[in-house]
Amino acid sequence: MKPVEIYTSPLCGFCHAAKRLLKQKNVTFSEVDVLANPGRKAEMIQRANGGRTVPQIFIGEMHVGGCDDLYALEDAGKLDALLAA
Repeated sequence: MKPVEIYTSPLCGFCHAAKRLLKQKNVTFSEVDVLANPGRKAEMIQRANGGRTVPQIFIGEMHVGGCDDLYALEDAGKLDALLAA
């Protein structure tokens, strides 16, 4: 399984929803709290091609996008293949 990294903030409902989906799928992920680690926010923006909102989700080196994008992949039946590829 590819490594999954998610940039989050503790007050973000979309972050919680994205993490909940990953946990339901038994996906191990690393989390970067940009509120607790503000220096990492610039890193997130650069990696996400200018994306400034959280969550920003990466599977391997691929930028998936935010929560809605993650759920769209799941709804289209593409998330499992992306995680396993």
